[in-house]
Amino acid sequence: MMKRSTEVFLDGKRHILIADDEFVNREMLENILCDKYDVLKAEDGLIAYDLIRKNRKTLSLILLDLMMPNLSGLELLDRLKEDPDTKNIPVIVLTSDQASEVESLRKGAADFIPKPYPQPDVIKARISRSIELAEDRQTISATERDDLTGLYTCEYFYRYVEQFDKYHPSTEMDAVCFDVNHFHILNERFGTAKVAEILQSIADCLASVFSSSDGVLCRMGEDTFLCYCHHRDDYPKILEKISSGCGIKMRAGIYASCDKNLDIQSRFVRAKIAADKISNAYSVFTSTFDETLLKEELFAEQLLEEFPKALEEKQFQVFFQPKYDIRGDKPVLSSAEALVRWFHPTLGMISPGKFIPLFEGNGLIAQLDEYVWRRTAERIADWKERLGISVPVSVNLSRAEMYDSALVDTFEKITGDTGITPKDIYLEITESAYVSDSNQIVNRVSQLRDHGFFIEMDDFGSGYSSLNMISELPIDALKLDMLFIRNAFDKQNDTRMISIVIDIAEYLGVPVIAEGVETEEQYLALKKLGCAIIQGYYFSKPLPADEFEKLLRS
Repeated sequence: MMKRSTEVFLDGKRHILIADDEFVNREMLENILCDKYDVLKAEDGLIAYDLIRKNRKTLSLILLDLMMPNLSGLELLDRLKEDPDTKNIPVIVLTSDQASEVESLRKGAADFIPKPYPQPDVIKARISRSIELAEDRQTISATERDDLTGLYTCEYFYRYVEQFDKYHPSTEMDAVCFDVNHFHILNERFGTAKVAEILQSIADCLASVFSSSDGVLCRMGEDTFLCYCHHRDDYPKILEKISSGCGIKMRAGIYASCDKNLDIQSRFVRAKIAADKISNAYSVFTSTFDETLLKEELFAEQLLEEFPKALEEKQFQVFFQPKYDIRGDKPVLSSAEALVRWFHPTLGMISPGKFIPLFEGNGLIAQLDEYVWRRTAERIADWKERLGISVPVSVNLSRAEMYDSALVDTFEKITGDTGITPKDIYLEITESAYVSDSNQIVNRVSQLRDHGFFIEMDDFGSGYSSLNMISELPIDALKLDMLFIRNAFDKQNDTRMISIVIDIAEYLGVPVIAEGVETEEQYLALKKLGCAIIQGYYFSKPLPADEFEKLLRS
């Protein structure tokens, strides 16, 4: 539908058409209106229609006599309201027939002016009011709908939900948030034009499922759709329909039978929390909100808010888990891994399993990691100076940090500031990082090795690498994933895969480190298979710095 301009014209006047077969009536109305409006005139219905079509973009109002030759006023009104380009132009009917007044209003006229005409000020007031109302409606129409999908924008969506609740206070309703899975990948794969088509298809599919009587829909942000609908239980089927129709995967967060005592935005915050809960799931596509999710979300918000203060106050402490070389007759302490713990002043010790994924998802992990790297380097330097003991300690690098062009400079500065050497601090890089963008990661790892840093591939065996890729990677050690070890020693006690990995490592000329070793049975079996280094609770849990120092002294 073509939109009409609602701007004031250069001469400060809006355009009005007077359609009346009486010359005297046309002249009289023009004299009344010409000081404020630019006036067009037509003496019959067909001429009026042609003028309206030609000026449809700028015409602000039509004054329409019902009794005209060639095309009557009512017939012209029907044509105008059936045409998408003209149906929003307000029409004021000029008539002396009260019955026609009612019929005109039913057909879509905005108002009527009776004949004989009332005082000029009355005519001007009714015209001004009709134009004002029409332009307000057009402004609302332009802002209440999302340009791409035609669904409501958030502001109007919330208004209509509020209006629905007002008239249906006891109806059981669901607040639902639909999100596109891995939306950023769609943009990279297909480009913005194709993604726009996909979003339109999703909107059309949702609109077909939730009729106007059953649900209110809006698009929020790029790839999020909100729906307020009668309570139902078939959301998996709805997602299946969208996925098959649009060629994508979506997830739904559902705040079922929502509490109407909550404000509307809070209801959809809960639905969004439920949807985000499964954002990284590959086989779960619906999630229903409960209060536990809200508590987790509030807890996460608190951790994010207090993160800068925690860094400043050094609430994060570095623990050290020993690694033992088991190739000789007796296990020998050979190195350690630095692991971070958060000791909150009021919450106590917070599990890394809670804050590390949170910081990874919010871009804070780089700040925390650099803090850990520096604190670890300071400890290594202190032990070398006071105890004369040098035991290498490995630190973790996230996948995102491997894309940092300044990474090598960062470690050079840390080692330079603390007086340790690159041989004192090992770098653990996850297997998945090598796979995500192998060329760039391999280049970064090669730079680090060229500067003397020892590289361990962490979490090996989690299922990412091909044997061909492993043979080309610049690494100094393979570290077996904890679950890989655990699964090998389950009820079947099948260690053949570990044996194969050790053979591969021997071919590559690098040692194998087994993480998560907890029992003597595991230790003895790994030693027999030729594993070089053991880390896990069998030897020691992660220790605070002072306890690890005692271990060094002994």
